[in-house]
Amino acid sequence: MNAILLMLLGLGAMFLGYVFYSKFVAEKIFKLDPNFRTPAHEFEDGVDFVPTNKYVLWGHHFTSVAGAAPIIGPAIAVIWGWVPAFLWVVFGTIFFAGVHDAGAIWASNRNKARSIGALTGDVVGKRSQSLFMIVIFLVLLMVNAVFATAISGLLINFPSSVVPVWGAIFVALIIGQFIFRKWMNLGTVSILGVIALYALIYTGPSFPITLPETVFGVSDNAQWIIILFLYAAIASLLPVWMLLQPRDYINGLQLFIGLILVYGAVLISGPELVAPAFNTNTPEGTPSLVPLLFVTIACGAISGFHGLVASGTTSKQLDKETDARFVGYFGAIGEGSLSLATIIAATAGFATLADWQAVYHSFGQGGVSAFVEGGANILNNGIGLDVELSQTLLTVMAVLFAGTTMDTGLRLQRYIFQEWGNIYNIKWMEKAAPATLLAVASCLLLAFGAGGADGAGGLLIWPLFGTTNQLLAGLTLLVITTMLVKLGRPMYVTLVPLLFLLVMTIYALLIQLMGFYQKSDWFLFGLDLVVLVAAIWIALEAAGTLTRLRREIRQSTQSAE
Repeated sequence: MNAILLMLLGLGAMFLGYVFYSKFVAEKIFKLDPNFRTPAHEFEDGVDFVPTNKYVLWGHHFTSVAGAAPIIGPAIAVIWGWVPAFLWVVFGTIFFAGVHDAGAIWASNRNKARSIGALTGDVVGKRSQSLFMIVIFLVLLMVNAVFATAISGLLINFPSSVVPVWGAIFVALIIGQFIFRKWMNLGTVSILGVIALYALIYTGPSFPITLPETVFGVSDNAQWIIILFLYAAIASLLPVWMLLQPRDYINGLQLFIGLILVYGAVLISGPELVAPAFNTNTPEGTPSLVPLLFVTIACGAISGFHGLVASGTTSKQLDKETDARFVGYFGAIGEGSLSLATIIAATAGFATLADWQAVYHSFGQGGVSAFVEGGANILNNGIGLDVELSQTLLTVMAVLFAGTTMDTGLRLQRYIFQEWGNIYNIKWMEKAAPATLLAVASCLLLAFGAGGADGAGGLLIWPLFGTTNQLLAGLTLLVITTMLVKLGRPMYVTLVPLLFLLVMTIYALLIQLMGFYQKSDWFLFGLDLVVLVAAIWIALEAAGTLTRLRREIRQSTQSAE
């Protein structure tokens, strides 16, 4: 099959989903009100609560939730064939991710921009809140520790990306001042920022930077991880308008230009999908497609991490409630488009089936490297862009997204410690600086405590990221569904995704539990057991809460009659 048809089908379906389905959900289900006074205005402080232009906020939200996950997941999942990955990305984006992300912004916006974790106590119950906070902490710990490892690996393997990756931070600091202080209109700032960013990408191959292999016994990988966490700690304490917003916004524009280049190259070269539609000859040790597909591809179809960003930072910057549709749902469309491009790059970016099979020789292969190499070949064949420059472009794209996710992820982890300080009356923990130090310390403890001197400890618990992340999405959907029931509105748009995720997550956890047992991996076995208990607990809480609410509503209706 030609990749052009796959591209048109996928992008066309997601476009129709935004035009029609998101409009229905926004107007009939969430009933977004343009006159509602958002928390960004009510609690404006110039640091966390900042009313923001919806296009800038979209850039922040989209790039914060994207990270490297919508590249890694689909580029691994195509080992089952491109059809299952394509269908889950497209339909997951339309009916799951868009509703989940916009719904999380709406739910938080209607409750003083409180996080989904904090909301759970009021909406569902205190038991669920305690559980939710633990799951949130685990997901953030995994995201921050693993993305630091992924970024350091890319910076080492592609030294031409170092200058544009770090140069983008200075570009963001400059345009942040122009946007916030309104020294220049948004269109002009955007054009100048994109030009600066692509100038850095063009310059990168001429000035490759590598760190010493060891410094006082610390490897180059560990050096990058330490540098990344120092940067993320500083970024998480700065006002959102100073670095987080402009960095995410300019990265969002860069991604869309990158996607236009990739999709344009596909249209010009018309590559064939060399990977099988359904792979009936998967390598030994590859798990079953159902349910593992639905936890391998999380970001790009639906991801619980999105709910944390939506309710943790995005809702604090929402200028008008109606912006939630564009920022949340269209943000999910952007991520789905990136996942679709990844599927094409990882299946049509190889010359032959044999070349593809050489990469996908065992489960877990592919990932970012397949996206970069396959995408670079498509860019070279389609628009004649030099292979090294193409690799730099795509690597910078992946690293910048992973970096912005780290920025937001560490800020969210700081919020978690501050919320714990508030819940348990630990006054010093409620302050930003101590909470940030705790967030960084917990990530570094995992990275170096479990991974040794190389700092790759985050990879130890990464096998459980997909299931834990989807469990978190289920918790977010439970909160939104409960709010809809209380308001007497249709709940099927969130209940169906909720039930599907709970079934697939519990099923996947059981399969993984057996695998860890057979390998005698008792650490992951124990952690899997904890997450499994949490998943079953959430399923019971969901059933109990929704049944009780429906009974109360029915009794109230009967009394009124």
